[in-house]
Amino acid sequence: MFVFPGQGSQLVGMGKKWHQTFPVAKNVFQEIDDVLEQNLSELIFHGNIEELTLTENAQPAIMAVSVAIARVIEAELAGNPCKYLAGHSLGEYSALCTAGSLTIAETAHLLKARGRAMQEAVKPGIGSMVALLGTNIERITECLNKVDLQGVCQIANDNGGGQVIVSGNKFAVEEFLSYLRNNGIIKRAVNLPVSAPFHCDLMRSAAKIMASKLNKVDLLDPSVPLISNVTADVVTQGYTIKNLLVQQIYSTVRWQDSIIRAIELGVKEFYEIGPGRVLTNLIKRINSNVKVCSIEIPHDLDKVVSLCLHS
Repeated sequence: MFVFPGQGSQLVGMGKKWHQTFPVAKNVFQEIDDVLEQNLSELIFHGNIEELTLTENAQPAIMAVSVAIARVIEAELAGNPCKYLAGHSLGEYSALCTAGSLTIAETAHLLKARGRAMQEAVKPGIGSMVALLGTNIERITECLNKVDLQGVCQIANDNGGGQVIVSGNKFAVEEFLSYLRNNGIIKRAVNLPVSAPFHCDLMRSAAKIMASKLNKVDLLDPSVPLISNVTADVVTQGYTIKNLLVQQIYSTVRWQDSIIRAIELGVKEFYEIGPGRVLTNLIKRINSNVKVCSIEIPHDLDKVVSLCLHS
């Protein structure tokens, strides 16, 4: 199974070796530069991290790297070897592009708009996202039901392995953290360096914008089934996926449940396609018995080739 990373995995220089080594990867970066009328590849390979981390840049940039790598794998293996795909938040768009539901141009335009809409949905300083470590979604849900918070504080990500992320109004999140600390619910809390509080009700305006954008796109049925962030189950119909992509913006990313569902379906090997090892590490903590590896540099390509030769 291929899994695709989300925002936070970006780093300057990601994908550069793929661009230099494989013409098919270079073509992906060039096409995205052309359709966005932006030299995004220059920012990815040589820019500064602050500009790259801006949501409207980070989302299409991470997708560019992931899809470029996926295209190389497809070229080397004469097709996609996976039975299922999944992506973490924006990674779902990378997965859908890989599965032929969206073209590269459509995916780039959608993610540029998505990043801008999410960034502009809440004024700077109003929102917050915090990773809660040493707990689980059941305990955090129970606590949220007990505490009477005046603002928005919701579970944004159930990442598994003792990591739950909450998102919402900064004052509400801080009040909730005080409750958790006072009651010994968490081991540690880490503020995430993001420009807006993603995957909570404060993103409803961004969801409306994306509904309008997605309605203009003919999202095809994927060639490989997708396990959705919203439902943590298999979806195969384009029109259903389109609705779920809208809901995804303000809903919890059910990553742990998605991986558990994949394992129930018989998946024993997971390959993270794109920059970083965030998903690789999360999956290891969810289930230590499955095989997990990241495909981040061209040298890693042998891991996928070996898989297909022996499967």
